[in-house]
Amino acid sequence: QVQVVESGGGLVQAGGSLRLSCAASRNIFSFATIGWHRQAPGKQRDLVATISSGGNTNYVDSVKGRFTISRDNAKNTVYLQMNSLKPDDTAVYYCNAAVFGVNYWGKGTLVTVSS
Repeated sequence: QVQVVESGGGLVQAGGSLRLSCAASRNIFSFATIGWHRQAPGKQRDLVATISSGGNTNYVDSVKGRFTISRDNAKNTVYLQMNSLKPDDTAVYYCNAAVFGVNYWGKGTLVTVSS
């Protein structure tokens, strides 16, 4: 059974930082491309950043220079370091593990940025 679990969300003031964590099952982690997505109230879920099994990263333009995605293979965990947060970053953040043509989703963690 594959599990994907997010943590680290919370309430932060604009300009502040948070680090989200995504822990995935050991049996798939090393092969998976991990992505962080977010869904603001009343909006669709959008991709924020991805990191491949080899460590290649991609970011949506709106977070470039502010967010950093990284992975610790020894801990089966991917991190999303979020700096200079803005109220527009408020959303539920979801982790996705894509491996062997299958997508596994976590239940999400809420990030609220106050102005």
